[in-house]
Amino acid sequence: MTAEVTRPTAATGQAPRRSWRTVDIVTTAVLGVAFGVVFWAWNLVFGVLAAPLDFFPPLAAVLNGVYLMPGVVAGLLVRKPGAAIFASGLAAAVSLLLGSPYGGIIIVYGLIQGLGGEIGFLLTRYRSFGWGTAVLAGVTAGLSTSILDNTVYYADLGFWAYKVPYTVFTVISSVLLAGVVGLLLVKALARTGALSSFASGRSRV
Repeated sequence: MTAEVTRPTAATGQAPRRSWRTVDIVTTAVLGVAFGVVFWAWNLVFGVLAAPLDFFPPLAAVLNGVYLMPGVVAGLLVRKPGAAIFASGLAAAVSLLLGSPYGGIIIVYGLIQGLGGEIGFLLTRYRSFGWGTAVLAGVTAGLSTSILDNTVYYADLGFWAYKVPYTVFTVISSVLLAGVVGLLLVKALARTGALSSFASGRSRV
């Protein structure tokens, strides 16, 4: 009985439970709001942190990973289809309400970034939530926002000189912050017992 509780869903070979519970909705919403506040604060310091990187403008993309965290963290924690889009979209909406300098397009970004993270979990059929999946979701989330950025803001810039390095730095940032730090955050919360209602709070991965 104990083994069934502590073992991740993928190890049991059973299909994950896809239906949403009230606790799933509330927790994902809380994550979205919390990261919305983080976005607002990050927007205030982004320019200051990016200034020293002006010698190679695409390098500023290493700061993008923060914006990709809510989708990946929600997916790793709640483990339900749609969690990444829900959390990321809500985080963007909250940051807009608090005064995002990017305007209404930030909602589009939130949804696309969440969808990017969602693709990473979808590729594992929502059965695996360890380091491999965290990195994969980080990669797909990073690619999603890079494609959008390069289409909306950097369409006129060089492919090899700007777009490719910008994409690479964004993906690296997303893997490290959204994927690695995101999973470490979920693990830390699990150790406190705060995630006892979730599989992520009972899993050893």
